[in-house]
Amino acid sequence: MSLDEVQVVPLTTASDLRRLQSLLGKHHYLGGLKPVGERIFYAAVDAPGNWLAVLVFNAAAKHLKHRDQWIGWTQAQRDRRLSLVANNSRFLILPKARQPNLGSRVLRLALERLSTDWQARYGHPVLVVETFVDPEQFHGTVYTAQGWEEVGLTDGSGRHRRDYYVEHDKPKRLFVRELVKNARRSLQAEHLKPALASVEKKAGARCYLKGTELRALTQHFRELPEYRERVESYPVWSLVTLMLVAILCDAPRGQKDLAKLARRLNQHQRGALGIRPHPNGRFPAPSQSTFSRCLAKLDAKILNQLLLQIQAKVRGQPPANELIAVDGKKPRHGPGDAILAAVTVPSQFYLGSAVVDTKTNEIPVARELFGELDLAGRVVSLDALHTQDQTARELVLEHGAHYLLSVKDNQSTLRQNIDNAVPVPPTGFSPSDHDAHPGPEAGKEPGRC
Repeated sequence: MSLDEVQVVPLTTASDLRRLQSLLGKHHYLGGLKPVGERIFYAAVDAPGNWLAVLVFNAAAKHLKHRDQWIGWTQAQRDRRLSLVANNSRFLILPKARQPNLGSRVLRLALERLSTDWQARYGHPVLVVETFVDPEQFHGTVYTAQGWEEVGLTDGSGRHRRDYYVEHDKPKRLFVRELVKNARRSLQAEHLKPALASVEKKAGARCYLKGTELRALTQHFRELPEYRERVESYPVWSLVTLMLVAILCDAPRGQKDLAKLARRLNQHQRGALGIRPHPNGRFPAPSQSTFSRCLAKLDAKILNQLLLQIQAKVRGQPPANELIAVDGKKPRHGPGDAILAAVTVPSQFYLGSAVVDTKTNEIPVARELFGELDLAGRVVSLDALHTQDQTARELVLEHGAHYLLSVKDNQSTLRQNIDNAVPVPPTGFSPSDHDAHPGPEAGKEPGRC
């Protein structure tokens, strides 16, 4: 048989996969396997289509010290980008097909197409591959011949459950290889390339706070009144702390996303949050409906006061000379009330917020929110919806504030009056010329814009 005739093809049919598992169980020293998550199965065939070898590539190992050091990424980057690494978990040359250089030929052909096949099946490529070699069984010659690099030994333990590992006292040699140029540089970069961004989005956020840190966070919300007569697994202060954790972890904050983040917490973290264990001793994760009920029943005013207290402890007091921007936000996905919030710019200190329900709009809600803020001597910015005589009058006369209000073409008379009163600034001037071209506020009375 000529090696030039050998091809590597993916296996997709149920009969081919059963045949592969049967061959692994009969001829591979580790037997068959049932990989979870993303995976691709290959067979090497000759010109007539006879099977010569089989390979399995699947999700990479979660924790490998030497691989992570070789890549140079952080723990957070590893958790978000691990799907860009694949593990060659099985490679079997069938007994009747053994001949010199066949293993190198098969492995090279598989690696040449692996990333493209992965992209077609899962929507993203593979940048790095890894594999384990048992030093009592093999020397890893076929991997070394194909440019794989040995980076160390595993610690001799295997994953038994999500947060539990069992020692088996059989360390393996770890081999790794880049499939594309500068793969490690991409994996350790602050931001992935746009073509790979979907990988991090799918992976979601994780919490890296320790138990002591989580317990300290829960103390801020102990004053929240409980909205249920009987609490079983999730005290209200525990759920609200988890919502704050989502903000600290830069995770999405919808009910579904909160439940997803909760499931990714380990048992120690869940216990530190105050979640009560089941009779079997395991700490459960709150569901999407649990968060939905909590958000609907929370005492918003008390929660707002607690959030301001936490911010003051962590960041101090908001700058007294910064612009206050008041702006409304609507949920991007699914139902929910719009929120009108006041923040300082550019420091982004949170000052307060109010719910805009479906029975009203932002205009009266903003005027009510003004009364809860200290606006004396401050400049308040709002969008064109709030360009109203009464809003401007209340800011100046009742709260002692200045205002910046946008004017659009639908307020034609006001727009024309401004155009007549304020000269249009010359175009093309540089920022360095700003002092020579004072803005429209120069020489105006406070509160006028």
